[in-house]
Amino acid sequence: MARILTRALGPLRRSTGLQRGMLLTGLVLTALLVLVALLAPLLAPYGYDQLRDSGGVFGAQQRPSAQHLLGTTVGGYDVLSRTIFGARTAVLVILVAIVASIVLGVALGLLAGYLGGWLDRVLVVVADAIYAFPSLLLAIVLSIVISGGQSSLWGGILAAALSITVVFVPQYLRVVRAEVLRVKTEAFVDAARVIGTGNVRIMVRHVLRNSTRTLPVIVTLNASEAILTLAGLGFLGFGIEPTAAAEWGYDLNKALADVTSGIWWTSIPPGTAIVLAVLGITLVGESLNDLADPRLRRRRGLRARRHPADPAPTAPAAPTTAASPRRTETPA
Repeated sequence: MARILTRALGPLRRSTGLQRGMLLTGLVLTALLVLVALLAPLLAPYGYDQLRDSGGVFGAQQRPSAQHLLGTTVGGYDVLSRTIFGARTAVLVILVAIVASIVLGVALGLLAGYLGGWLDRVLVVVADAIYAFPSLLLAIVLSIVISGGQSSLWGGILAAALSITVVFVPQYLRVVRAEVLRVKTEAFVDAARVIGTGNVRIMVRHVLRNSTRTLPVIVTLNASEAILTLAGLGFLGFGIEPTAAAEWGYDLNKALADVTSGIWWTSIPPGTAIVLAVLGITLVGESLNDLADPRLRRRRGLRARRHPADPAPTAPAAPTTAASPRRTETPA
């Protein structure tokens, strides 16, 4: 446990100055997002699809009050509750999309880089073809195909996550493939082949372990992009239904007409949640990217050698006076 904790805190200890501040800010915002998602049923005063309580119907576009701290939406839902539950939806979509992207992208990149040949050429062409399409447009088409009119919680989450997964898989494929092409020419891989180790064991035990070092950086950057893609799908009306789950993009779409009417409380909370979630994860990803870049580490080392720390002040030396020779008198 201590070793895992030391490795997790390694980037924080290596960071300095502004970079450490960015990393700490990102970690705090990301941890806040995860905590709100985990404790959503306890933090939210109402359910995400609740329209009434013991006092009656909430009412639409109600101003912030003691009963509804952030008011209600045009549909009559509590804004604070839907903003809190929206964090849980975002985290679930990120987890499903990132896990599926890693499994598919790493496996395809490992096969393409190690085996090569026609499989490598086909996978690279398919990845380039997916890159040619705008990511949001591709996610919209896949969301329509996958959802099939489903409105359940997991149906909508899986539809949004899998549509994002197809966009992310080529990134992992190309990164892992490039690392595999470098690692498979190393001496330890040739030694494993000489002693008769099979290709599957070489790929899994030797090549894969040394080809996934940059994945944490890509995961953090893709997580923020997943939140934006999910919000874009919801904003355009291809996201999750409001009765199935709370989703920030959908709430922003329904709050467009309220902005021109001076009703600010239906749009600012979900919009602020999107900005803070994306900002936190992006700061973590960019900080990890800077720490993993050897060129930046070399520049910091050169800068430290050019501007060494000021030496500690030393006490002034005591003044020394030449001793005058003692005059001795000789008796006459």
